Amino acid sequence: MPFVRLKRSQTSKSLPVRVTTMDAELEFNVEYKITGKELFDLVCRTLGLRETWYFGLQYLDRKGGVAWLKPDKKVLDQDVPTERPLPLIYLAKFFPEIVVDELIQEITQHLFFLQIKQSILNMDIYCAPEASVLLASYAVQAKYGDYDENNYQGEIVAEELLPQRVIDQYQMTPDMWEERIRTWYADHKGMARDEAEMEYLKIAVDLEMYGVNYFPIQNKRDSELWLGVDALGMNIYELDNKLSPKVTFPWGEIKNIKFKDKKFTIKPVDKKAPDFVFFSDKHQANKLILELCVGNHELYMRRRKPDSMEIQQMKAQAKDEKLRKQQERAKLAREKQLREDALNEKEDMERKINHLQEEVRLAQEALMRSEETAEILDEKSRLAEEETKLVMQKAAEKESELQRIKLAAMKQEEEKLMMEQRAREAEMNAQKIVEDYERRTYEYEKLKDELLKAKLAEQQAKENLVELTHSPYSGQISSLYNTNSAMTYNSLDIDPVLTSDDNDIRHDFEIEEVDRLSLEFEKSRVEYIEKSKLVQEQLKDLKNEIEVLKVEENQTTLDRIHQENVDQGVNKYETLNKIKMGTCRARVAYFEEL
Repeated sequence: MPFVRLKRSQTSKSLPVRVTTMDAELEFNVEYKITGKELFDLVCRTLGLRETWYFGLQYLDRKGGVAWLKPDKKVLDQDVPTERPLPLIYLAKFFPEIVVDELIQEITQHLFFLQIKQSILNMDIYCAPEASVLLASYAVQAKYGDYDENNYQGEIVAEELLPQRVIDQYQMTPDMWEERIRTWYADHKGMARDEAEMEYLKIAVDLEMYGVNYFPIQNKRDSELWLGVDALGMNIYELDNKLSPKVTFPWGEIKNIKFKDKKFTIKPVDKKAPDFVFFSDKHQANKLILELCVGNHELYMRRRKPDSMEIQQMKAQAKDEKLRKQQERAKLAREKQLREDALNEKEDMERKINHLQEEVRLAQEALMRSEETAEILDEKSRLAEEETKLVMQKAAEKESELQRIKLAAMKQEEEKLMMEQRAREAEMNAQKIVEDYERRTYEYEKLKDELLKAKLAEQQAKENLVELTHSPYSGQISSLYNTNSAMTYNSLDIDPVLTSDDNDIRHDFEIEEVDRLSLEFEKSRVEYIEKSKLVQEQLKDLKNEIEVLKVEENQTTLDRIHQENVDQGVNKYETLNKIKMGTCRARVAYFEEL
């Protein structure tokens, strides 16, 4: 949590104060006699927050009860703790009816987002499991920005994003929860932090316990009930059901409210209706009930009047700021897309160059193999030639021997038969040698042909290599780094002519964007309703998916009540509309019979 220390003049009469917000801690040294309003205004100025009417400074009184700093009294005249620095918490005391229309500043929206998220995680606000997963995905988008599958570091921790009640209800591992949150998270790509927080609040405002302060009360029959005070009115709940009110009294029907000791009396606008009376045992809680009733009633009536000049000015500034941020985001998105396109083009060029280099390498290898083959055939040819010469020499020797034998046969008649036999053998051997000579001569001619073909293949491979090195892509190989440098330069320093054209387009875009946003603001509610239908369908699918993993014995009373409402097709607004029907007199009578 960020820590900011703001000091004023140090005197013996100074009061050290520590104010904790949802995401920061501030320390002040203020005047000893400072009032609640002066201190509250100082905190608001420090935060840069102008929608002050929603917030207050909360503390625990000396009895341990929750109390809010009163603006019109000195701080030390109130029942504040004796601890120093004086601990105070800056929180939303009142809640808007429609967040998208009423929350103007981004800081206001951010503080509401953090407070409601914490209330859901602390289980002070009931949230169904499937809605908890969707809200968790918006919280992750608001904190970490767009989901990047390649750089995901496991930021999703179910224990930090889901109520423990939800985790305990299902036989699901942290990885299973993470997978379902991540699926939703990936769908929010391109959503800015303030947009993700607003989507979170749009869903949270539909939760039954959103913005409701509960107090135990009794009616005239001493029945134990809950009083719920919120932005719309005063609701009465049965003791075991904080989701579905039994009776409601809208602020528009209430004229006056007062209490004496334990008795509260609410006077309706309808003069014919009896007073609405209930009892509360705790005196300090009664003061808080009155504060919340007065504050909520005032805001309820203000919302139904035309905006003041201050509000109109704030909304106009917020609209301009939103338009400016949208244009900045659009510009950043375009620049990011251009960088991605340049990077993709560079990678594509590198792939082409690598492909060409691979082709050159393969051609060189083929040439080397051809040269090796030619050398081998050359050697075989030489060996065949030597073998042929050797065979011819042997044939000549055999021929000479044959002649000598024939001459000897003529001289030695007595050895004629033997000589004839030898002659026949010699002839047979000579015939074999001749056949062998002819065979080897044939092989020699064949090897000569193969050698000639190998030399032709070698010549063809050399020609292919020359052709590749002189192809149109050869220039790209030699200028790879120059090309990359040029692309980097162009992505940063736009050509002046292009800059001029781009400015003209952006100028037209700004004019058209203002008109378009005006129409979008008017249609936002209709679009939200349509989007809500899609979200409800997705939530239904998720609920059906995890239903089989539910542990029934871990279901709470509120879970069962919520499921009954879902089965009956009842939601928060239908319940309120239903119990508002009838006269104020009838509702007072119904309350007294509870």
